[in-house]
Amino acid sequence: MVHNGDKMSEDYIIVTEKLAKTYPGGIKAVKGIDLKIKKGQIYGFLGPNGAGKTTTIKMLSTSIKPTSGTSTIMGYDIIENSMEVRRTIGVVPQDLTTDEDLKGIENLEMVAKFYDMPLNDARKKARELLELVDLTEFGDKYVSTYSGGMRKRLELIVGLIHDPAVLFLDEPTLGLDVQTRTKMWDYIRKIKNEFGMTIVLTSHYLEEVDELADIISIIDHGKIIVTGTSEELKKSLQGDIVEATFASPDQAKVFGAYVNAIDPTFPKENVVRMKVKDSDREVPAIMQYMMKNSLSPTRFNVSKPSLDQVFLDYTGREIREEEAGDTRKMQMNMRRLRR
Repeated sequence: MVHNGDKMSEDYIIVTEKLAKTYPGGIKAVKGIDLKIKKGQIYGFLGPNGAGKTTTIKMLSTSIKPTSGTSTIMGYDIIENSMEVRRTIGVVPQDLTTDEDLKGIENLEMVAKFYDMPLNDARKKARELLELVDLTEFGDKYVSTYSGGMRKRLELIVGLIHDPAVLFLDEPTLGLDVQTRTKMWDYIRKIKNEFGMTIVLTSHYLEEVDELADIISIIDHGKIIVTGTSEELKKSLQGDIVEATFASPDQAKVFGAYVNAIDPTFPKENVVRMKVKDSDREVPAIMQYMMKNSLSPTRFNVSKPSLDQVFLDYTGREIREEEAGDTRKMQMNMRRLRR
């Protein structure tokens, strides 16, 4: 059942109550969120850029202090016991942080030093992690020679070098092509299964959260809108999705006006999308209206609700618009780091 902060049972590894962050100038990035995350879960935050996902991760990982509210990780308070929290967690941020003037294994060993790991132990662990993400043959090569996907894989295991109980992944596949992104999903599943790790994942890629997360929270404008499993969220829409694409925006506008009279509609240029409770009963009437008014869709599709539709239904806008600049952002980061 979909819930908004409903009380759940047992084994919570992360708990937050009314966690909030206001930046100078009165910018409320996170507006009092409540979380209960169980051990061994992949918990996904789905939301557009600026929704509050990264700020939430930064508070939980103790890199910034909340303005108000409380949170514990493994029983440690993120403010009063920040050092203990840091030893308990691993963080893979959005931006690339590995040093490209070092070899892959040297990056891992350098981070291991921060956790006072003996060199022999660090080297052994580093080799194991490189093998985990198929970078064994590249461990002794300089990171400057890595592709974007290889660099992301290295970033992923840097967060694992000290055997954390919780791993925070902030937009782990940002800017990667679809094929490389899908491969990264396999590595994330592998980490969860092999280490029994709790993973907190932020993303604005619908397919990524749908594929990976056991529990999903849709977050927008600093608030958690709704929480549940992927199936629970889809079932909450209680209906089928009808989408009609027209050759001209004018035809879409005419059809949109009709649809708006019978059900909420989300027109966008020449596409009209609507939700119907019973497509078998309602679609024939829709088709009859289009024929009567000489509306000829170039595409007409009836489908079960997707996570895309869930986001649209709860927030009133699409999330896919956010993806356009991701590749450019990744390329700019790579060029900046090379300079």
